[in-house]
Amino acid sequence: MAPFRAEHMGSLLRPQELLDVREAIREKGLGEEEAGLPAVEEKAVGHVVKLQQDLGFKAVTSGEYNRTRFWGLMWDEFEGTLRLQDAEASMFRLYHPDVVSLIEQDRKVMPGDSVIAGSKLSHNPEKSVSNLHELRLVQKFVPESEWGNIKLTMITPAWFHMRYKQGRAYTKEAYANDAEYFADVAKVYQAELDVLYKAGLRNVQFDDPGLAYFCSDKFRQGWEEDKDNIGTVDDLLDAYIKLYNDSISKLPADFHTGVHLCRGNFIGGRHFAEGAYDIIAQKLFTELKVNTFYLEYDTARAGGFEPLKFLPKDRNVVIGAISTKLRELEDKEEVKQRIYKAADFVAEGSGQTREEALKRIALSPQCGFSTHETGYPLSEEDEKKKLGLVRQIADEIWGEA
Repeated sequence: MAPFRAEHMGSLLRPQELLDVREAIREKGLGEEEAGLPAVEEKAVGHVVKLQQDLGFKAVTSGEYNRTRFWGLMWDEFEGTLRLQDAEASMFRLYHPDVVSLIEQDRKVMPGDSVIAGSKLSHNPEKSVSNLHELRLVQKFVPESEWGNIKLTMITPAWFHMRYKQGRAYTKEAYANDAEYFADVAKVYQAELDVLYKAGLRNVQFDDPGLAYFCSDKFRQGWEEDKDNIGTVDDLLDAYIKLYNDSISKLPADFHTGVHLCRGNFIGGRHFAEGAYDIIAQKLFTELKVNTFYLEYDTARAGGFEPLKFLPKDRNVVIGAISTKLRELEDKEEVKQRIYKAADFVAEGSGQTREEALKRIALSPQCGFSTHETGYPLSEEDEKKKLGLVRQIADEIWGEA
């Protein structure tokens, strides 16, 4: 059952053939069938599933090959959403780290990257098909007895809220306030997760750059200086934790949930968030009701392992100690010592031995290898070496999947 000792964050480097087909669709205006996307996509997913299986990974993913960006099309498929073209910069929190990357010199946002609630949100199974398509594609290449291990990554329910200024994630006609909006977002996520559960999914990882931004002094300062905001930045964190808990409140006990606090691996290996977990750790670990926290610990930007003292006994942590930004391979013994150090803090906080604490710890790269389609410094060979190192270290520490 997830999490496994050797994990990765979901996205993997895409083959050129897949990128070429997507480019043809964009540049030449071809339809997906006409461009041959379904066959190329299926072949690519089959290849990447085998790559993961050959390397000994259990929680296999599609590599996010069905998506051009890590958040996919899920929000576009919800009823009531409105995709904005050339949205005005005044709608956005310009101190929000990923907004900074999307704002161009003329103060417009890249088209197609902005989704708000134009009317009441609801879930339509006939429209919400991209996650289901992705799951079924992976299932084709995994024995049915192992379908429960398949991991699907899903964007945080707060993704299209945090980037917008107060009250701008929805139109005034749609919602009067955040609480109304969050209530419907939770219902939509409940419905989506129910559909996926019925299709065999038992393992979801929410990708959440936003939670890491609460560790950032720059973001916190920007929030304080923004006079439009209602409440404190910590009130916002409370609202997001409640939103998560509501979204997963109806899941059966055998559905594993995790959240990845993503600090960014944008095009060219760029990161977004700095700041140690200390400022949010106690609240996050004790109040957010996911099973597993996937934390990035590849550089000093993330701080030390001390916050792991707050990890409750019924929660797991996956230590992202292997970089997906640098080609250089980490020192195996050094990484092992870091895992042991992390275990000592987990043990200290819960009155356990190191051996007991290790049962709630796993290892992974710190982020996906390709959170957007292209532009990364590693080759597939580098990726294999990194994943192979994760598997080797996991074998030597735990000797199990």
